[in-house]
Amino acid sequence: MTDKAHHEVAARWNQNADQWTDDVRNGYDVYRDLFTFPAFVEFLPDITGLDVIDFGCGEGTNTRHFAKMGAKVTGIDISQGLIEHARQAEIADPVGVKYKVGSYSSETGLPASSFDAVVSTMALMDGPDFQGAMNEAYRLVRPGGFIAFSVLHPCFITPGLQWQKDEHGKTTGLCVARYFSKEVFTENWKFGNRPKDENIVPFSVPRFPRTIGDYLNAVAFAGFRLTRIGEPQPTEDACKIVPRFSRWRDLGAFLLLVMAERPK
Repeated sequence: MTDKAHHEVAARWNQNADQWTDDVRNGYDVYRDLFTFPAFVEFLPDITGLDVIDFGCGEGTNTRHFAKMGAKVTGIDISQGLIEHARQAEIADPVGVKYKVGSYSSETGLPASSFDAVVSTMALMDGPDFQGAMNEAYRLVRPGGFIAFSVLHPCFITPGLQWQKDEHGKTTGLCVARYFSKEVFTENWKFGNRPKDENIVPFSVPRFPRTIGDYLNAVAFAGFRLTRIGEPQPTEDACKIVPRFSRWRDLGAFLLLVMAERPK
């Protein structure tokens, strides 16, 4: 991908940064709070005492959680605006996280083999160069270290996704379409649990469709050895709190988790 694509991603997330930070820290991201992040934490091995870098750390909520789990954490994100919010949170309540503005898909300027693990939560699908991200992750991880990441499940979250409903309006199935499309597009959306009458500008998020082969082959081509794949379902408790989660429990997979090791 060109530098132009990276600049466009940075510009969009700088534009989103203030509203995104406010929404996340005020509990509007229920998918993160009740499903995707708890599932990722359960997927992770013990990271106590490990040197960890968080690719696409955003405003730092998840990054700070990794630090509270006992890791020594560095966060990197292409958005200056999001990193500023992360740094402000660190100043207000220090947990030892260091932050860096930059793309995780190219040379980060950090020393080779300087981390025990690379983690990334729901960010890598929004970068234009996934192979570049895997190459840089491999360079940064020490032999024997690992990468663990979560992305939207590419087999179900496709550009042509549609829910099927019966005559009573009950959701009965998930239709996927344009799975092999590589056409980059911009999705405009806002968190669904916001009041309907709020005058909130939707987030503008560039999307880079990929197949499951695109993801897994890039991990392998970088030199990693795949060790674990996860496709978690929302818990029963989460579905009680947010009933629409049951669609992802019963009808299709929302989340893909990948773990891979750099051979010793």
